[in-house]
Amino acid sequence: MSESNVVQIERLVCSEDPLTEMLRRDARKLLMKALEAEVAEYMAIYEGVADSQGRAVVVRNGYHPEREILTGIGPVPAKVPKVRSRTGEPALVMAA
Repeated sequence: MSESNVVQIERLVCSEDPLTEMLRRDARKLLMKALEAEVAEYMAIYEGVADSQGRAVVVRNGYHPEREILTGIGPVPAKVPKVRSRTGEPALVMAA
């Protein structure tokens, strides 16, 4: 009973092919464009809305830390833009 039948399995190293790398790179570009377009559309809603000092109420504020989004071709890194309200309250879409 002193013999162990446990076999150590080495972690498989996936060698990526150039096509998969190209798809991931292009998926990242597409994802970033979509996020930037969504933020631009959101910011357009608040264009011209100012606080008592004349400053824009809703502003861009850099990016969240990069994280991976799981896709059908594997994880794709993405940086999500930050938007904040200078009033300290969440920016809500105003009904027209």
